Amino acid sequence: MSLMPVQDAITAMLQQVPALIEQQEVSLSQALDRVLATDILSQLQVPAFDNSAMDGFALRFADTQTADILPIAGKALAGHAFEQPIPAGHCVRITTGAVLPEGLDTVVMQEQVEQTEQGIRLTAAIRFGDHVRRAGEDIATGQRVLSKGQRLQTVDLGLLASLGIGRVPVYRRIKAAVFSTGDELIPPGEVLPAGHIYDSNRYVIQAMLQRLDVDVLDLGLLPDEPDTIRQSIATARQQADVLISSAGVSVGEADYTRQLLNELGQINFWKVAMKPGKPFAFGSLGGCYFFGLPGNPVAAVATLDLLVQPVLRQLAGEKPTTSAELTAIATEAMKKSPGRADFQRGFYQQQQGQLQVRPVGRQSSAVLSGVGAANCYIALEAERGPVELGETVTIVPFHSMLR
Repeated sequence: MSLMPVQDAITAMLQQVPALIEQQEVSLSQALDRVLATDILSQLQVPAFDNSAMDGFALRFADTQTADILPIAGKALAGHAFEQPIPAGHCVRITTGAVLPEGLDTVVMQEQVEQTEQGIRLTAAIRFGDHVRRAGEDIATGQRVLSKGQRLQTVDLGLLASLGIGRVPVYRRIKAAVFSTGDELIPPGEVLPAGHIYDSNRYVIQAMLQRLDVDVLDLGLLPDEPDTIRQSIATARQQADVLISSAGVSVGEADYTRQLLNELGQINFWKVAMKPGKPFAFGSLGGCYFFGLPGNPVAAVATLDLLVQPVLRQLAGEKPTTSAELTAIATEAMKKSPGRADFQRGFYQQQQGQLQVRPVGRQSSAVLSGVGAANCYIALEAERGPVELGETVTIVPFHSMLR
């Protein structure tokens, strides 16, 4: 089977995985990182009334053109409006957020006046309408404030609360079943026998999925034993929306996962033209989709992030987005052979008015520490060869799944 280009692989998966349609209503305290199932329209205007943006004095601008001193008629406080008639040529002391008294049109900051026994005298030039927040200037009644398919962020919850919305319709969370395979793997915390390594993939995969607000069904660390793997696949097919496995999709003698996935479901493609991460499998098990990640930890992280993440976001009902791509100057040479897209781990920063990037650590797919020290991928095109010092490269900054 030939290697599939990275973007072709993503496009093929997005075309085959539909968005979930099941909805539920949750309170704001449960809504962080959930995906909206409908547009949110404001049922009120924000601000709800004309109010002061400063502590100072509310007045009629025209009065400042004819009078030197403006007597103070009263006080308007936030939550306590001043509702008495205001004589011509008078002002009202006002605090930030207080309702602008009827008939007044301008607020002067307290630092711009001199107070006398008779009233206030302006000490600086002012303009009509200064420091007045008009009703509806932020949000109008009926305005769409959040869109269907939007993942709710922290500020969104404050915005919803400011509109008096206490519950929102969202799509249900994706459930992902996860397992690792390999007789050489040992759970963390146990004594490590000679010739074995600790199972790190399952933990980093689960952490990345939690960053994406995915419910995780941990099927554990499985031995290279076909019947055990077969049973776990059957469990995932019954209980999860997606199955994400680590290792077992290569061509090794004991790589049973790919064989069993093909037996119990359908593999749509296998092998992607990317480094790290060539042995990647995608397919379906009835209504459950599976993603077979490589066994090397960096390759597992990169394929989950770059290939699987867009599909999970679409499945969750989120509007599709593209990863932010920037250009930067390479401050070190990089090895690269034409043939596969290479996502080297790098560290970028602003220097001398331009973005600069350097590769971080060894670029082996087995060295996870390099990902921890990096803040971006250096995305080198499939046809590209070695990168020389000073050349321009494309970088993809890490987002929430890796932070």
